[in-house]
Amino acid sequence: MVNTTLKKLSQVSGLSISTISRALKNHPDISEKTKSLVIELANTLDYEPNINAVHLRTQNNRLFGVIVPSISNFFHESVIAALEEECRKNNYTLMILQSGDDPEIESDNIKLCRQNRVNGLFACITPETKNIESFSKLKEVDIPIIFFDRVPERSDCHKVCVADIDSATMAANLIAEKQKKKVLALFGNSNFLITKKRFNAFTEIMSAHNIACITAYSSNETHSEELTNIYLAENPDSIFCMTDEILTGVMRAIQKKQLKIPDDISVIAISNGYIPTLYYPSITYIETSGKKLGKLAFESMMSTISGSTFIQDRTIESVLVRGQSI
Repeated sequence: MVNTTLKKLSQVSGLSISTISRALKNHPDISEKTKSLVIELANTLDYEPNINAVHLRTQNNRLFGVIVPSISNFFHESVIAALEEECRKNNYTLMILQSGDDPEIESDNIKLCRQNRVNGLFACITPETKNIESFSKLKEVDIPIIFFDRVPERSDCHKVCVADIDSATMAANLIAEKQKKKVLALFGNSNFLITKKRFNAFTEIMSAHNIACITAYSSNETHSEELTNIYLAENPDSIFCMTDEILTGVMRAIQKKQLKIPDDISVIAISNGYIPTLYYPSITYIETSGKKLGKLAFESMMSTISGSTFIQDRTIESVLVRGQSI
């Protein structure tokens, strides 16, 4: 099927292309009668404007990009859902890209965003992203970047994060409140600022309360299950899980060992909120909402593209959600 063009509308109506164009844009110089005629004809012939041409004229394609490690990650999936919702409300489109935690793919995605002239980029960096020079190329062409969740340690970039220190502190304080004696604490990739903050906050409180703390770093669900099987031999009375992926692996190990929660072992996690509800008894967790993070990231982006020159470093509040696992 051949797309209907302005030229086609002009030929059918007998009006000039410029008149057709101005009528479709509701220009005040065009009479209401002509506007109605043109709009009715455009609807009849299924006319759609050439978006690429509009983008070239306006230098604004109303497109944002987002780079995440994987869209299958529950937390990042909820961030994307929130960003898409906000984009629709504000007449923007969201281009979703996955890095697979590979810095080379991340670099390719950045290049793709530049080629597509996105209005802005939301980025969650890979574990191997040692510097953000590739992102700086976007800044050179006035494309703002909002880093979220996994963010650079540099202070000269916009960041939106969960309250990493608060979330780990809340979990640690609850463990101390329940008078636990020996904790297995599983953290994510040690390269991330998010992990460093949570590790330091959690272990500091364990030390202050003289609670024995076994710490380990996990890369995925399978690794978490393997680590749990290893350290269960040391008879911890509770397990702290830094992420939903870690929680999933831990619970798999616990269930295979047929341990009862919380009688045999207690569990507490930092979570987006969905995974803890899948178990019985439900898991106590510190909520770090991807939805709230996505909305705050979008708010920061709109502030930036509206002309704000302040470096934004914003966080979302952490909330304790009590289950029956500790």
